[in-house]
Amino acid sequence: MPELPEVETVRRGLTPALEGARLVRVDVRRPDLRWPFPEGMAERLTGATIRALGRRSKYLLLHLDTGETLIMHLGMSGRMVVDDLQLGSFHRDAGWLPQHDHVIFETDRHRVTFNDARRFGAMDLARSDALEDHWLIAKLGPEPMGNAFNEDHLITAFRGKNTPVKTALLDQRIIAGLGNIYVNEALHRAGIAPTRKAGRIAAPRVAKLVPIIRDVLSEAIDAGGSSLQDHRQTDGNLGYFQHRFRVYDREGYPCPTPGCAGEIRRIVQSGRSTFHCPTCQR
Repeated sequence: MPELPEVETVRRGLTPALEGARLVRVDVRRPDLRWPFPEGMAERLTGATIRALGRRSKYLLLHLDTGETLIMHLGMSGRMVVDDLQLGSFHRDAGWLPQHDHVIFETDRHRVTFNDARRFGAMDLARSDALEDHWLIAKLGPEPMGNAFNEDHLITAFRGKNTPVKTALLDQRIIAGLGNIYVNEALHRAGIAPTRKAGRIAAPRVAKLVPIIRDVLSEAIDAGGSSLQDHRQTDGNLGYFQHRFRVYDREGYPCPTPGCAGEIRRIVQSGRSTFHCPTCQR
């Protein structure tokens, strides 16, 4: 599933095509994805001008001049494609099938398609002035790149917590947008075992996680997002951060930490793969 860097990459790619554009026609080709589309979605969007493109956690936000905001989640395989921008060499990979084009946004500039083979994506409309109260947004924690995510916040959130630190970092109420891939990477850089109880980690080590998480996410965004499985940038190009993974999906490889003779191992936590070095992560 696309994580914060992938969604931010898509947002940045869509901004030149959509920001300030008027939606001339919206073609909704099915009644639902993960859940039903909002009532009258095509009619409510048609004629609206997109004032700005935002992101909250893993959600894309299209702020409209009608006073509504379109909330979009890419799900596991969703992608946004700008048809008349020059596409990269990977845009017609085997996973791309026209029958999975579920929503088409025709603007006065471009034709933008939401394609989702597995149909785990989602869309909803909310009043812009009440966006923070929407059920998808209301319980989200601070953005990891924002000022509200700081050492004091994370230390307080971990205090007395009996869950593994990896589980705690995946809790969207603690940090918004952080997912499995980048939690693995951040914990390895911090030298913290993913199985260690969050409440048992000393405050200085917890504080150390804050800049590390920001660095990992910043590097991934700068590299264009990761392209595991179905993710593509809007211009069709692959992201390249996966080539910088230190532990994720590298079971059996030597640990890249200087001076460490360990080997990357894979375990399963709450049904998700965790990659770590049992030698240098404590």
